[in-house]
Amino acid sequence: MKKFKFLILLSFGFLILNFAFSDEAFAMLTVKENHENIKIDFFYHGSTVSVSGEADSGTDLIIKITSPEGHQSLRKKGKVAGLLWMNVGELKFEHTPNLYFLHSTRNIDEILIEKEMDKYVIGYSALRRHTEINPVANENEKTEWFNEFVKFKESSRLYSTSYGKISTTVENGTLHYYINLNWPYQAPPGDYKVTVYEIEDKKIIEIAEAKVLVEQVSIVKILSYMSKNKGALYGVISIVIALAAGFGVGMIFRKSGGAH
Repeated sequence: MKKFKFLILLSFGFLILNFAFSDEAFAMLTVKENHENIKIDFFYHGSTVSVSGEADSGTDLIIKITSPEGHQSLRKKGKVAGLLWMNVGELKFEHTPNLYFLHSTRNIDEILIEKEMDKYVIGYSALRRHTEINPVANENEKTEWFNEFVKFKESSRLYSTSYGKISTTVENGTLHYYINLNWPYQAPPGDYKVTVYEIEDKKIIEIAEAKVLVEQVSIVKILSYMSKNKGALYGVISIVIALAAGFGVGMIFRKSGGAH
C-alpha cells in the first residue's frame, strides 16, 4: 500500500512538473497590435496597424491578417460574336476572405512545407486550393480565374504578401519582432484576425492570435444604419443635403459676382 501511494504521488508530481515545463516552453510566442480598434468617421481614409511580440530565437515567423471567410463574386467577361467584350456570366468564390495580408521573415516556400501551408491556409497557392470557384471547367481554369481574383484584390489593397519586411532583434535569447502595415480604407467594418505562426524545421510549432475591430462611428454609423434600414428617410435627407450644398455654392458665386 505504501509503495502504491508512493507511485501515485510520484506520478502526480511528474505530471505537475511536465505541465509546468510544457507551459513555459510554449509561452514564448506573443502578439500585440497597436491599433485594435479602428474607427471609421467622416474624415477616415485608412489607418495603420503595427504587430509586435516575442518568439524563440532562431525561429521564423509568419504574420497573417484576415477577415472571416465568405462568399464573393466577380463578373466574367468575354467576347461576344468575336467582336465585343461583355459580361458573359458570374464567377462565385466560396471560402475566401475579403482581406488577406501575409508577411514572413523569409520566403514561405523556404521555411514551410506544403502540408502546413494547406492546413493553415498560408500563401496564395494554399488559398487557391482552399477556395471553391464555380463555374470552372478544370483546375487550369480555376487557377487562371483565381489569379485574376488576386490581381483585383491587390489593386484594391485588400490582398498583400511580402517577406523580409518583419523587423527582428535578439535580446537575451529572445526574438523581438515588429511590422507596421498600412490599413486600407477599402476594408469594410468588421472583425479581423491577426495570427502569428512560429516556425522551426519547416513546421509550425506555436500560434498566437489577436484581433482588430473596424467599426463605424458618429455620423457615418448613423447614415450607414439609415441607408440599410430607413431607406425612405435616408433618401429625403440626401436630397435635402444636396439642395443645401447647391444653394451654398450658388450663394458663393453670387457674392463673388459669378463665374469668370
